[in-house]
Amino acid sequence: MNFESLGQKLNLKIEELEKNLSSQIGDPISQVKELSLLKEKQSLLKDYLLLQKKIEETKALTDSELKEMAEKELVDLERKTKETKTKLFSKLFEEALDLKNAIVEIHAGTGGDEAEIFASDLLRMYLRYAEREGFRAEILDMVKTPLSGIKEAKILVKGEGAYGNLKYEGGVHRIQRIPSTEKKGRIHTSAAGVIVLPEAEATDLKIKDDEIKIDVFRSSGPGGQSVNTTDSAVRITHLPSSIVVSCQDEKSQHKNKEKALKILRSRLLAQKLEQDQESESVKRKSMVKSLDRSDKIRTYNFPQSRITDHRINLTVHNLAQVLDGDLDEIIQKLKDEEIKQKIESFKI
Repeated sequence: MNFESLGQKLNLKIEELEKNLSSQIGDPISQVKELSLLKEKQSLLKDYLLLQKKIEETKALTDSELKEMAEKELVDLERKTKETKTKLFSKLFEEALDLKNAIVEIHAGTGGDEAEIFASDLLRMYLRYAEREGFRAEILDMVKTPLSGIKEAKILVKGEGAYGNLKYEGGVHRIQRIPSTEKKGRIHTSAAGVIVLPEAEATDLKIKDDEIKIDVFRSSGPGGQSVNTTDSAVRITHLPSSIVVSCQDEKSQHKNKEKALKILRSRLLAQKLEQDQESESVKRKSMVKSLDRSDKIRTYNFPQSRITDHRINLTVHNLAQVLDGDLDEIIQKLKDEEIKQKIESFKI
């Protein structure tokens, strides 16, 4: 890895952002966050290069009268260099996008009632995870079913780094367990799809009025019955992309429209980022495809209290704790693997 070239690129990007901020070009909030992240990377890189220089200077002293002292110092310098390098690589591949809030969408998949109950389990898991991590979670929309399940739910998880952690949850989650209605004790397999998006602010992406079609309708509850006497539910269709978003959780049409626009902006931002990556030919092979629900990422096996993450061949036997929101171990191992892959393919 050419660290000097990396340092030059960081310097140029920092100068560009500082110039934009002083000229009031672009969104100041997102630019300040990105600038802060870049300066952290720059500081760690300077520390790492300085330690490397000290190591070379100390190695030159091992042939002199100061050999014993130099060898002791060398051990300490190599330890500090290793620690700094680990921090550098961890921070190096962190993106400003990772600091954003996250929108998590959960959709019941194949498996009928059991899939809908599993979708409800996943919703609770993410709400508990947010609570454990000190994030704030808000349900944007939810469609319940008669058997305490959900057809779909959308939640906003607020807190710095929420998207950077939860982005690994995107994909198909599969469950294997014996349903309460199963009389012969057979294990059933069902699934739910999860989509994770970075929350897009109005300043991140502009949506013109003539690009959307807004329909209103009455909210429905479990079993499809109407739960509201007014047309408070909102469906927004983005005409250029054909993306459709609906919200009915609030009794206020205005609030449902506001939430639907928030979700639509986030979907459009994710789509734009994916297109940008492809056009720049920098899209690397990734274990995580947040927007492709055809990828089975994880299996929850109840009879063996086992969870397997298929992307990194990780198996843990603490199913109850994970479903209670204890996702730290799984997410950290996914982060470590992603950093490892990026280091291997990183070129300046």
